[in-house]
Amino acid sequence: MTQNRPGARPVAVLGGTGKTGRRIVERLQARDLPVRAAARGGPHRFDWAEPTTWAPVLDGAGAVYVAYAPDLAMPGAPETVARLAELAHELGVERLVLLSGRGETEAERAERLVLEAHPARTVVRAAFFAQNFTENFLAQGIADGVVVLPDGTAPEPFVDLEDVADVAAVALTSDAHAGQVLELTGPRALTFAEAVGEIAAVTGQPVRFQGVPVEEYTAGLTAAGLPRDLVDLLGYLFTEILDGRGSRPTDGVRDVLGRDARDFREFVARDMVPAAVTG
Repeated sequence: MTQNRPGARPVAVLGGTGKTGRRIVERLQARDLPVRAAARGGPHRFDWAEPTTWAPVLDGAGAVYVAYAPDLAMPGAPETVARLAELAHELGVERLVLLSGRGETEAERAERLVLEAHPARTVVRAAFFAQNFTENFLAQGIADGVVVLPDGTAPEPFVDLEDVADVAAVALTSDAHAGQVLELTGPRALTFAEAVGEIAAVTGQPVRFQGVPVEEYTAGLTAAGLPRDLVDLLGYLFTEILDGRGSRPTDGVRDVLGRDARDFREFVARDMVPAAVTG
C-alpha cells in the first residue's frame, strides 16, 4: 500500500468548494498535501459543461475526487463522468474517487462506465446526506419551522458528510481501496419525520414535519421558482430512490476508518445547536 506524502503530486478535488469537496480539501491541506480545489470560479477553473477546462485541472495530478453536479441521475451524467475518467487515465492520474448515490440506477451505470475507463477507481456510494438539512434544500424548511416532504418516504440511514470526507481522503491518498465500492451510511435508519423530530428535540427549535402527496410537493417547488430539472430530480428522489431499498445501514465507515459512523443526533448537536443558540 502506498500513501501520498508532502511533495507528492497534487490531488484535484472537483467541486472543491461544494459540500463534500471543501471538507476533503480541508483534510488534505491539514496534512500539508498539495491540493487543487477545482470549481467554476477560482484559480483552478473547472466546469462540467466546458470540457476544455478539464485537462488543466487533471494534468499532473496524482489523484482526483469526482463529484458530479447536480447529480449522477441527470440525463447524460454517466457518459460525462466516464469521459472525464478516461481523460484522467490518459493523463496518468493514478487514483480516482467517484461520489455516487445508493440505489440510483443511473449512478450505478456511471460507476460501471468509470470502471471501464479507469480500472483503479474507488466509488464512495453514500446515503442521503445529513447536511441536506442544513446546507441544501431542507434548510429553509428548518428555518421556517416546517419541513414539507412527500408522504410515505421510507427510513434512511442518513450519513454525515464528515464521515464521507474522512473516507474519501483515505481513498485519495492510499491504494488500499482501489477498485472497491464503499457504501457509506449512518448507524441507524430514520424516517424524515423522525429526523425532524430529533432536530426539534436536540435544538429546542419549534420545527415539525408535514407530509404531502408528491404531486403537491413538486407543484410547490415549481411555484417557488425552482428549475424544472431540479424539480424532476427531487420528485425522482422521493418516489423512486427513498423507497426503502437503501434503508439498511452498512459498516462502510467502520471498514475504512476503524470506527463507528457518526449518528444523526451527533450531527444535529454539532452543526445545528450552535446556530440555534446564537441565532
